[in-house]
Amino acid sequence: MAAPKKGRRPTGAQGRPGRALAIILIAMVALTAGMFLTKQTTPRLGIDLAGGTSITLKAKSEPGKPNAINETNMNTAVGIIDRRVNGLGVSEAEVQTQGRDHIIVNIPKGVNEQQAREQVGTTAQLYFRPVLAFADGAPAAPETKPSGSPSPSASGSGAPKAEGSGKPSAPATPSSSATSQGRVLSEALKAPGTPTPSPTASESKKADDNKAATPSATPPATPAPSTPAVDPAVADLQAKFAALDCTKEDQRAAAGKGAKPEDPILACGQRGTAWGKWVLGPAQVNGQDVKDAKGVIDQQRGQWIVTMQFTDKGADKFAKITGELATKQAPQNQFAIVLDGKVISDPSVSQALTGGNAEISGGFTQQSAQDLGNMLSYGALPLSFSEDSVTTVTAALGGEQLKAGLIAGAIGLLLVVIYLVVYYRGLAFIAIVSLMVSAVLTYTIMSLLGKGIGFALNLPAVCGAIVAIGITADSFIVYFERVRDEIREGRTLRPAVERAWPRARRTILVSDFVSFLAAAVLFIVTVGKVQGFAFTLGLTTLLDVVVVFLFTKPIMTLMARTKFFSSGHPWSGLDPKRLGAKPPLRRSRRTGPVPAPVDAKEA
Repeated sequence: MAAPKKGRRPTGAQGRPGRALAIILIAMVALTAGMFLTKQTTPRLGIDLAGGTSITLKAKSEPGKPNAINETNMNTAVGIIDRRVNGLGVSEAEVQTQGRDHIIVNIPKGVNEQQAREQVGTTAQLYFRPVLAFADGAPAAPETKPSGSPSPSASGSGAPKAEGSGKPSAPATPSSSATSQGRVLSEALKAPGTPTPSPTASESKKADDNKAATPSATPPATPAPSTPAVDPAVADLQAKFAALDCTKEDQRAAAGKGAKPEDPILACGQRGTAWGKWVLGPAQVNGQDVKDAKGVIDQQRGQWIVTMQFTDKGADKFAKITGELATKQAPQNQFAIVLDGKVISDPSVSQALTGGNAEISGGFTQQSAQDLGNMLSYGALPLSFSEDSVTTVTAALGGEQLKAGLIAGAIGLLLVVIYLVVYYRGLAFIAIVSLMVSAVLTYTIMSLLGKGIGFALNLPAVCGAIVAIGITADSFIVYFERVRDEIREGRTLRPAVERAWPRARRTILVSDFVSFLAAAVLFIVTVGKVQGFAFTLGLTTLLDVVVVFLFTKPIMTLMARTKFFSSGHPWSGLDPKRLGAKPPLRRSRRTGPVPAPVDAKEA
């Protein structure tokens, strides 16, 4: 007698249902534990359900660009702001135009409002400028002059000492310190590629009048060393620098405002917790030269930084400017990274930085590093905006709609359960428990996604979850009907459960694939709240496959071993008589002619 062939499992094999049930049980426990560990025990709600903040932005006309406010630029700005505040596209912040020059941004409750306002209002204009001078952010205190001494010039009062000398400077009179700093700025502004600001006509005339009005003095017996005159434009920049108070918000906002990239500017920024102020030269590299940027953790230093990758042209510019700065003394060997007029970092340079990569460091938190990388990656807004209004949105209307939707969902679920009990009887228990498992997985995953990717549950998303109840129930029905078909063919329950599975599995996978494909297309081609519906529908469709494969099929295998189901109890839903089953199939059939009976006497 030939031994049976090994390898392929017979169609009626029972499998290992305990292993599959253990896997889904472990997954449920892990997801529930993660939900409590992250303290995110409920899904984050969208603005229509939980309320939030509505920000109205108004586009501003810029000098020299009278036609900048147009439909193309407004739509571009909407796209950039939407990507900034939505991240992966499912946090349910709404961005849309209103009229010709307004953009409405609705931010759900639970999002950091201050960070969101910075994201939507920041134009992200990035420049790399050489540092000419640095001082503390507060204006210099007026110096006490001896009685009878001449008043110092406005350009020199309280002029700061350049940072990085490392040695205490020798005492100097106000006029000598002002002249010294003026020479420093003059020389820096005369560097290659750095245009010297020319004095205005009124400044030149005033200087000539002062010169003419000054009486000639008798030359001293011993001539003093001559001091080069400070350019009037440099003196004016020096005076503004000394008077600038970066501890005041209005002065920080006004510093460098309206300056062109090719002009030197004054700028404010923070070093640690203290404010500082800078005189910066013309921009050498701008944000358009940055190809990519993102916030990452520096494993060696244990701090958050922003890494940048330059374009080919930007890499050449960056290598050139860093090569020039490396030959200078502090603070003029530093370049300032200026974002929307604010200095966010001013690293020093010891050698030319080639290769097209750089990093920004300086006390970033994870959120601030990722926000900056986000803004630089998505680019600068084509227009400047101002906040026209900021209002709080209540969830009263959305709460009523949610209540009505949940009632409708509960009624629909109850009808499904009643149908299952009436038609499938005992099999309804398996379907109901499977629905409960699917509900637990859906709830925990949505809660974790709210913390992880900013997913917010809005009304369309709730509708997607309700629709998914029908999709999941449909999968159970397909499998139950295949089992009942096998019983009608005359098979007993245990082999019927296993033989029905391959056919039911194909049907379930095809059906869920079509639903998932529709959800994916809908998510890609739509925006706003419709994406919430598509995302929820796609997620629950995937969970349907997981539940059917790892729970419904194994639990059906275990139930088939019980007496209640295997004996075909009338309330099991698998009663052969009610199903009109054929006589039991024989294990084997004869294929040849039936031999004639043998006479007992002949035997």
